[in-house]
Amino acid sequence: MQQNSGAAFLQRFIKNPAQVGAIAPTSPAVSRRLAEPIPATGDPLVVELGPGDGAITEWIQRRLDGRGHLLAIEIDPVFAEALQRRYPTLDVAVADAGDLASLLAERGLGTVDAVVSALPWTTFSDEQTRRILRALASSMSPDGVFTTITYTTARLMPPWRRVLAALNDTFESVEPSRAIWANLPPAFVYEARRPRPRTAA
Repeated sequence: MQQNSGAAFLQRFIKNPAQVGAIAPTSPAVSRRLAEPIPATGDPLVVELGPGDGAITEWIQRRLDGRGHLLAIEIDPVFAEALQRRYPTLDVAVADAGDLASLLAERGLGTVDAVVSALPWTTFSDEQTRRILRALASSMSPDGVFTTITYTTARLMPPWRRVLAALNDTFESVEPSRAIWANLPPAFVYEARRPRPRTAA
């Protein structure tokens, strides 16, 4: 399956580019960086948004090393089915990331310690982006961490600036990594901490 994952990923991108958002699976270098902030001790509750073919999932599981709980939320049923086959014991939800609170409640899970995302933020409307980020912030612990990816090709464009504004409105700290060139296309990982208390809209 690993040999064909790149071709399968490209096929899903061609069919639905706005939903998939990338032409190739996330590289090990980026996947490792996304998973690094997950707590190294205890039993953290981790949520992965947009796991796709499981490239990042592998590194999250390495980081957890059997600890805690990982909930993978994937809106594409084809990716979700393949992910479940690859990781039979993984908790996979075919759902919208904005429905995180109800997904946690259904499972009797508490506050989230870390969220790892490969969602194609720049394809979303500002309303969609903020809805998802509000769902994350309201479900995370005060010292929770959120990591997400953007590409060097998108970072200076207006859609990403809109996403960055939403991130800064949602978290007190938002910091980018250095460019990670070992990815197609090259990428940055953003790390956000300390979700802001929700205020009335």
